[in-house]
Amino acid sequence: MSDQNLESRRWFLAIAGVVIMLILGTVYAWSVFVKPIVVAQGWETKVVQRVFMLIIGVIGVSAAFGGMLVDKKGPKFVAIMGAIFYGVGVLLGGVALHVGNFLFLLFGYGLIAGIGNGLAYVVPIATLIRWFPDKRGLITGLAVMGFGFGAFFIGKIIPDIINKVGVANAFFILGGVYLVLNLLAASTLKNPPAGWLPKGFQPAASTVSAADSFSWTEAKRTRQWYMLWCMLFLNVTAGMGLLSKLSPMAQEVIKTAQNIDDPAKLAVLGGGVLATASIFNGLGRLFWAAVSDKIGRKGTYMTMFLTQAILYILLPQISSVLVFTIIACYLLACLGGGFAVMPAFAADSFGPAYIGRIYGFLLTAWGAAGVVGGFVFAEFNKQQSLFTAAGCLTVGFIIALLFTRPKHVSEYKQ
Repeated sequence: MSDQNLESRRWFLAIAGVVIMLILGTVYAWSVFVKPIVVAQGWETKVVQRVFMLIIGVIGVSAAFGGMLVDKKGPKFVAIMGAIFYGVGVLLGGVALHVGNFLFLLFGYGLIAGIGNGLAYVVPIATLIRWFPDKRGLITGLAVMGFGFGAFFIGKIIPDIINKVGVANAFFILGGVYLVLNLLAASTLKNPPAGWLPKGFQPAASTVSAADSFSWTEAKRTRQWYMLWCMLFLNVTAGMGLLSKLSPMAQEVIKTAQNIDDPAKLAVLGGGVLATASIFNGLGRLFWAAVSDKIGRKGTYMTMFLTQAILYILLPQISSVLVFTIIACYLLACLGGGFAVMPAFAADSFGPAYIGRIYGFLLTAWGAAGVVGGFVFAEFNKQQSLFTAAGCLTVGFIIALLFTRPKHVSEYKQ
């Protein structure tokens, strides 16, 4: 295939990758289903929330396995497997709601769909990194931006569907759509020819080439892999913690600033702040990824860590709703940016050949951070939790400052 055809093909694959990530990102729209499920089934809200806890936990574990598998079996095989599991899992969730069986909902949507989501999550990132060595930051930003926006789109569409056909039938509709679209997009994925590079592109000396890529066994023996894990963990701990309490914090500021006591009105206004900031969670993934192509992954992480630490310290003093909202938008943009920059950071450090497994295991930091961040913001008061987040980010800044590209064995021999 000619260079021109390969250039066209890689952008086509980029579109397919974004479609996959959009569908997978719908998992974050679970809150839209909670109240309809409670009303239809009579289950307690806290019980229904356990389904989301399970699927997020399963995604983190299966993403690591998906990373291993994509390096062995190739992207098409793993993406198709993930598409089948996710689509079938959502359909099984519809069956569970139709018969009113909570344990089957945990099995179908929580376990089966979670496995599929995690398997497929790594595939577009690992594949597009290989196709876009010249635009690693931008392309991974586009992919994870798709994941960030998935919940936004489904949150706009699904309430009307639930009102018309019921929550169980909504699951059947979504499961079918997810299955078909994911399978179509997954069937297009493949790795570039061995040794291929975009015309006129020469890898920078600060990155690792495909030929010199670290294997997973080699990467996990370096301190740099654990430094990247800690950087992702610390960034996500602060961001996920804030995300879990953003609406109540916004309501507190709104109540004081605008002298509003109506709980229902405060809930709506606080939810508006959360919705606005969540959009920037998606936009920040593309913005920071593009920035990292200009100033480097290390410089980008250092910038995000330092600016966030300062803002988390200032946030308890903010009394203006507008200023609070702007800061929240920026902080969630950095949360998304951390997810977007890390795949390119890992590929620059360890090479693209085994990036599926290396990055897949890095994603265990995501699951760990979700638990720790949620605990900190749940157990500590507002000022304590925000200052703890600032402390985490300060440690992250120091780690990023000390980071240097790992030396491969072949480099020592030169």
